[in-house]
Amino acid sequence: MSRYIPNTDKQREDMLKEIGYTSIEELFGDIPEGVRLTGELAVDGPMAEMELLHHMRKIASSNKHANEYACFLGAGAYDHYIPSAIDHIISRAEFYTSYTPYQPEISQGTLRAIFEYQTMICELTGMDVSNASLYDGATAVAESLLMACQATRRNKVIVARSLHPEYRATAATYAKFQDIAMIEAGYKDGMIDLEALEEALNDEVAAVIVQSPNFFGIIEDIEPIARLAHENKSLLIVCADPISLAILKSPGEAGADIVVGEGQSLGNPLSFGGPYLGFFATTRKLMRRMPGRVVGETVDRDGNRGFVLTLQTREQHIRREKATSNICTNQALNALIATVYLSLMGKEGLKEVASQSLQKSHYLYDRLIDTGLFTPIFSGPFFKEFALRSTIPIQKLNAHLLDKGIIGGYSLEGTYPELDGGWLLAVTEKRTREEMDALVEGVGEIANG
Repeated sequence: MSRYIPNTDKQREDMLKEIGYTSIEELFGDIPEGVRLTGELAVDGPMAEMELLHHMRKIASSNKHANEYACFLGAGAYDHYIPSAIDHIISRAEFYTSYTPYQPEISQGTLRAIFEYQTMICELTGMDVSNASLYDGATAVAESLLMACQATRRNKVIVARSLHPEYRATAATYAKFQDIAMIEAGYKDGMIDLEALEEALNDEVAAVIVQSPNFFGIIEDIEPIARLAHENKSLLIVCADPISLAILKSPGEAGADIVVGEGQSLGNPLSFGGPYLGFFATTRKLMRRMPGRVVGETVDRDGNRGFVLTLQTREQHIRREKATSNICTNQALNALIATVYLSLMGKEGLKEVASQSLQKSHYLYDRLIDTGLFTPIFSGPFFKEFALRSTIPIQKLNAHLLDKGIIGGYSLEGTYPELDGGWLLAVTEKRTREEMDALVEGVGEIANG
């Protein structure tokens, strides 16, 4: 069997010489010895096709599928209902196309789909312009941080501690290598601490990043945050749940300059880390600094409606070191799914999804409080996700529920040590009264031994 990269010794020597190294070991010198592979990969021997398929199916069978369990786990990925028409539509040959319009002038179908996606994202967020999507919610947040610093020529960003921990971690990675300082603003009763925010603001702060509904499910009051940011000549970045925007005031109306978020809940299935899509929208004033691509509407020489790539501000093949971003994809298939979902649901359908999620989450919240086994951690208003403090160890709680066919909530202790016994539960329109009552019953079983 040949090497994965079949370079000759001479080719490797020439490449190393070109970049100023004498050996592979020197090239990888920055990698700590403790994490380097010193022996052979622990890979089993080759298998016949039938054996391999049997082996892979056996591994896959250990996964717990959300269609077979009642899922109350949220924390950034949500078990919303996906209309069956979506899979049929996106699987058609005319839709299941290349992920990116390398020759946009002849990719009218792809461009139109992206244009429709951008239009609906703008309607949801209340912003002027949307790009053709990013990798996921985390990269959308991180890219918004870079964009804000470029636009304001400042190098500090205030990030709410109530922002998704993984989004904060991704943003911190971006910031580290761009010499951007991240300042964390704590929370009070589950919402950003406005006093701490005001104290942290100065003429070096490019932007304030806040999530609403935030990681705890609490709906933030965006307008006073926007006022504080703008008085400091800083930008306001809001990370939003797109489903919530069907019934809540849009971030654009509340004063946001950039709106980002995770689009998985718009018809994309749950999976282990994706692929998902990050949506990104901003004002007309800032659009030329936006990462990704913008599709615009035009007419051809015969007066027929057509579509073009209006902006490609990130393109490495055009601007390279002057590019606004290193993002190289628009997650077109995932964005198409979101487009089909929003088109199928319509405004009223999306409102119904949001309303049912809101009502059902409050039903489960009240039922769990009534057991006497849980106490509220926060008193702020919540949308479809809420945090409770449990008298039962979270690991024990979730393990018992899983045996009953229920995927329990997220343990907050790992990412928020101060929230000992914190249990974060998400309730979407998919959850039935029977499933919610079964969860409460399962909790009672543990309490009663």
